Amino acid sequence: MAARTHLDPAHIAPAALDKISSLHPETIREIEEAVQKHDVVVVGMAQNPHVKKARKALEAAGFQVHYLEYGSYFSEWRRRLAIKLWSGWPTFPQVFVKGTLIGGEDLTKQAIASGDIARRLEK
Repeated sequence: MAARTHLDPAHIAPAALDKISSLHPETIREIEEAVQKHDVVVVGMAQNPHVKKARKALEAAGFQVHYLEYGSYFSEWRRRLAIKLWSGWPTFPQVFVKGTLIGGEDLTKQAIASGDIARRLEK
């Protein structure tokens, strides 16, 4: 599978980088602090069935989940855009285990089934 490339920051004008960096820094700080403090963090939004399914799967597997919710389909899209720009992950949920983004609902369920989450938490 070919990897998607990322725009090299050297090819982004300083004013554009400043604008990207200024998008909801308090939200990004909140997530960074939660990811440092908690073993399993789910970043999501209300009304999203994938977020609910990922949380339910993690909890059913016995993992303690710290959940951060940012709006719904009807609100706070700019905050969620800032999160997507920061993480590089295009959808919600965004699941972090021991500080590492493991993906969304499908990859989280795969990581539970394979034992990857349990192994990450043992380290």
